[in-house]
Amino acid sequence: MKHQDWEKRVAYLGPEASFTYLATKGIFPNEWLMPYTTIPECIEAVSEGKVDYAVVPVENALEGTVPLTIDYLYHEANLYVVGEVLSKIQQHLMVHKAQVANWQKIEGVYSHSHALAQCHKYLFYRFSSVPLHQSSSTAAAAKFVADHPDKCIAAIGNSSSAQKYDLEIVEPNIHDFHFNHTRFFVLSKENSRLPMEQSEGKAKTTFMLTLPTNVSGALHQVLSVFAWRRIDLSKIESRPLKTGLGDYFFIIDILADENELMVKGAKEELEALGCTVKSLGTYYTYLTPE
Repeated sequence: MKHQDWEKRVAYLGPEASFTYLATKGIFPNEWLMPYTTIPECIEAVSEGKVDYAVVPVENALEGTVPLTIDYLYHEANLYVVGEVLSKIQQHLMVHKAQVANWQKIEGVYSHSHALAQCHKYLFYRFSSVPLHQSSSTAAAAKFVADHPDKCIAAIGNSSSAQKYDLEIVEPNIHDFHFNHTRFFVLSKENSRLPMEQSEGKAKTTFMLTLPTNVSGALHQVLSVFAWRRIDLSKIESRPLKTGLGDYFFIIDILADENELMVKGAKEELEALGCTVKSLGTYYTYLTPE
């Protein structure tokens, strides 16, 4: 199928075989998938209309929020979340096939910073003196190892990247905890939502808000707005506003549709209290096959 025959263009954090690629392929199996090197490049691609959607990581069960994604959505972009994807993450140690016999003497380990952190215990006890090198993605690390067959180095990534770049997995499942999932946002310029089919079928809405300045108990007031309406929150987190120490904005995930009367009322009350509220829209959650 030619590119012009595909209906949608989708940016993702590449290269091919990265965890983001697998999540993107799971939700857009028949669209034109376009790899970008960094999260901001993915977000800018959809902001500038170069693509219809962008898929970027937003949270990992072990390492928490991906700050770059959240901060860029708050400070730099005016986009909406039209879907989210949950993917199980399994990390493996892989080397070039020319180095299989020497893998226990590796001189460097390459991967994304989150992947390195997810395998901290393994790396500490197995390769405590080996330098760790950060890559833009796990797949980029695998590609780097594949491009340097003369170096006794290893990458941490998924089995698809090992297959894509013809590497040998010498130690499987080296992540410290087995319940490891990553959450990805599907971003669009339009405040719409992907079809409910094949999703979990439950609506979720994300608000980004700032509190009124110098008001005692402001956070308690914000939470009360949701509490008395019995609106269920699945997450609340703060991030620096980048205007000075002690200045923050909050990310709140609401298990409800933004068009529901109670949610509309909550947003209006928050604004009446002096909060600035930015809605990233309502979306559904999709699970990729394990």
